[in-house]
Amino acid sequence: MTDIGSDPILLADGLVKDFPGVRALNGATLRMSPGSVHALLGENGAGKSTLIKILTGLYQPDAGNLVVGGQPITLHSANDAAAAGIAVVHQERNLVPEFSVAENITLNRIPVRGVLVDRAEMRARARRCLDLLDLDLDLDAPVNRLSVAQAQLVEIARALSSENRVLLLDEPTSALTLQESDRLFELVRRLRDQGTAILLVSHKLEEVFAVCDTVTVLRDGVSVLEAAPLAEHSRDEVVTLMVGRSHQAASFEPHVVERDGPAALELDKVSTASGHRDISLDVRRGEIVGLYGLVGAGRTELAKALLGLDRVVSGEVRVHGQRARVRDVREALNRYRIGYVPENRKEEGLFLDQPLTMNIAVTVWNRIQRAFGYVPRARERKLVQEYTESLGIRASGPDQHAGLLSGGNQQKVSLAKWLAAKTEILIIDEPTVGIDVRAKSAFHQLIWQLAADGLAILLITSDLPEMVTLAERIVVMRDFQIAGSVPNDHDYERTSTAVIRLIHGSGSSNRKPYER
Repeated sequence: MTDIGSDPILLADGLVKDFPGVRALNGATLRMSPGSVHALLGENGAGKSTLIKILTGLYQPDAGNLVVGGQPITLHSANDAAAAGIAVVHQERNLVPEFSVAENITLNRIPVRGVLVDRAEMRARARRCLDLLDLDLDLDAPVNRLSVAQAQLVEIARALSSENRVLLLDEPTSALTLQESDRLFELVRRLRDQGTAILLVSHKLEEVFAVCDTVTVLRDGVSVLEAAPLAEHSRDEVVTLMVGRSHQAASFEPHVVERDGPAALELDKVSTASGHRDISLDVRRGEIVGLYGLVGAGRTELAKALLGLDRVVSGEVRVHGQRARVRDVREALNRYRIGYVPENRKEEGLFLDQPLTMNIAVTVWNRIQRAFGYVPRARERKLVQEYTESLGIRASGPDQHAGLLSGGNQQKVSLAKWLAAKTEILIIDEPTVGIDVRAKSAFHQLIWQLAADGLAILLITSDLPEMVTLAERIVVMRDFQIAGSVPNDHDYERTSTAVIRLIHGSGSSNRKPYER
């Protein structure tokens, strides 16, 4: 590891960036040394994404300077950044959906032989990058057939496809489980030891403290902590710098779970067309049951089967003791009162270019409409106001487009439409991806309160601390089957160790999560 005080390979000094009505950066400074992993922290809206887009040529600063390798530089495009040796993995996917895995990984430097693409070399390069991540994917598969997590790993593999002096990772583990994250961070440490300067933006402070050497904290576009040794600051100190005041992690009283009578949702030896085999689990009113597993374990696919998006080929699904045959999402909601907050809120959960009225009221149009399908605008707006206030959605008004909200507020809108429809069973898939520490805590409190109000909640998350915080029981999946169940006493080390043993089977490790 290079000494923290060494000359920077990248220096962003006094950056200012204005947008209409807001100053996103107000003199921000970032200093990265070769052979180190640097954390960039801050709440949503602090300026992190704007800073990264300046470092990759997508934005140009209104003031300030960039220096790379000791030389002042101006970046007008992503190609300029790549030529300067700067690679990035953006939080939002930046892949070509119709292109294959191999084509996406080598897109920036496609190998050619004469005037033709050298497809053998393309596949070889792509395979080498995937091997670094211990990832086995079909190189010829189009990426639009991949899961969110697999697409995330392909994005990371592309950033590794060429040698870079600086690697920027913006929420790289947002869709990854602990084990995929571990493999990524093993690679990050190898790159660091080879002299690469790595920037990590993450809301998961456990992984920040496990892998990073130095830290810069942004608040309101200003660097309130600059290139400081991370070992000299506690988690609470860093969070206080991020939010401007002391922050306490949420702790919750146990729920009163209805044990008498049938479960709200019950799966009895269910097999699906996607490959699930003999899945049995139940969720009761007032209970949060966690569903945990590696990428590809079948968690999201199981949720979609419950919504009629995949076929149940054997076994039985029961809702409040009655056999349920769900053919589509509409029937899941209207007949069985099942709602689903998807992991990819931007593509599956929201109409980004539409106002809050449409996003929240869409599930209840059949209830509030009048003759000839007319939906009274006043009733829509009243409904939006009710849930905006009850969920604490920060928006300029019911006509604001969902795409202009912060990540945390977008997720609340995605949730609000199901609450408005009076769902009784709620499946929540990766609820806090890309949400900052304060909004994350508020969302945890919201989920906990929904269960306290009597909802049956099936929680899917790759964030193990989040799972231990919220779930009463944790069901672990492996290879589209249930590997076991862990009762959760909310002791993180004990519960996470039990979960990891189920993930790995008999060959489990006693290593603590995120251990260096």
